[in-house]
Amino acid sequence: MSAPRVLILHGWNGSPAGHWQRWLATELTAAGAAVRFPDLPACARPCPDRWGAALHPELQALAELPGDGERVVCCHSLGCVLWIREAHRLAPEHVVDRVVLVAPPCPGSKVPELARFYPTRAQRDDVERAARGSTLLVCSDDDPYCPGTGAADHWGSPLGLTPDLLPGQGHLNLEAGYGPWPAMAEWVMGRRERIAA
Repeated sequence: MSAPRVLILHGWNGSPAGHWQRWLATELTAAGAAVRFPDLPACARPCPDRWGAALHPELQALAELPGDGERVVCCHSLGCVLWIREAHRLAPEHVVDRVVLVAPPCPGSKVPELARFYPTRAQRDDVERAARGSTLLVCSDDDPYCPGTGAADHWGSPLGLTPDLLPGQGHLNLEAGYGPWPAMAEWVMGRRERIAA
């Protein structure tokens, strides 16, 4: 099986050194995958229109990466909300094979920097069309950025996604202990179907 071509989308304030997305980019590259990990514009003060405008050229670049491996998009936090918002705008040639949405925040988080990304007006059909293979939601049950019913209910049920639930793991970021994440690397490489074992 050919190595995948991977686009990694960070969240609010980016993914600092030690974050699992940084580790993942290095790990995948060493395994022969072609990886794009762009810095989205003004990540400390994110604008949904600017982030949306940045996403589509990245998807074009992903399609143009050498090789014929799967195209995989790996999102964390606000990067997930970006993907969900833009799913209906994807050009047919930008549809990917697989997507993982890790710890998408919810409108109830009441974080001013995130508020402009809601409502997403996301539709289940749009999210399904954006990834021809599968979209996997990975979340915890105590994410401070998704209070109340949590991401499993807020995103999973309306979008038809069966969540991979990691209980008690917070926002699945560096502060929650997510630096190296071998299960994620194996999922991206197509060696496992779920993250939670």
